[in-house]
Amino acid sequence: MDILYQDTRIVVAVKPAGVVSTDEPGGMPELLRAHLHTDCIRTVHRLDAQVAGVMVFARSRVAASLLSQQIREHRFSKEYLAVLCGTPAQPADTLTDLLARDVQRRVTYVADASSPDTREARLSYDTVDSSDGLTLVRVRLHTGRTHQIRVQFASRDLPLSGDRKYGASDAPWPIALWSYRLSFAHPQTGEAMTFACPPPDTEPWTRFTLPDTL
Repeated sequence: MDILYQDTRIVVAVKPAGVVSTDEPGGMPELLRAHLHTDCIRTVHRLDAQVAGVMVFARSRVAASLLSQQIREHRFSKEYLAVLCGTPAQPADTLTDLLARDVQRRVTYVADASSPDTREARLSYDTVDSSDGLTLVRVRLHTGRTHQIRVQFASRDLPLSGDRKYGASDAPWPIALWSYRLSFAHPQTGEAMTFACPPPDTEPWTRFTLPDTL
């Protein structure tokens, strides 16, 4: 278990790909409780099971409530690295769509018109590097919808590498999406905190040059 930070109120850890972020058997809360020998670990934000990277978990009910409030009030910043199949039309842009969810097929899609079942999704990105038809982008989420990053890029014919669910061709690695930086206020002290972790030294990340200031 890769722990970046811990105290009596929060723990910041790197979730591996293939592990669920919610409190289920084998999920991150269960693993952290066993690793830290504690009774209380609560999920306050989610990552898809196939996606890896930095997450913060609460170690009390009050801490979970305060962190969740920051998320609702857009005071909790989540940034990602993603590898796209193809090249965006603009090196940097903000993408806004209406997303809907097909519960039976377990997929999210871009809707043509607003309805009671749609929700606005918005993200910003900028290009970091490109290599062999793939583009590394840095993404900042302004909303938190299910599969949002994957669907918004896939709808523009830029599926994430390794994401066969949303149109990418086969690749010998998991979905190339990495939660690399979180910023929030500590739920007890109010101190501004930022935690970052680079992606692993494996494909496809090794194809790109990451700047020191990332």
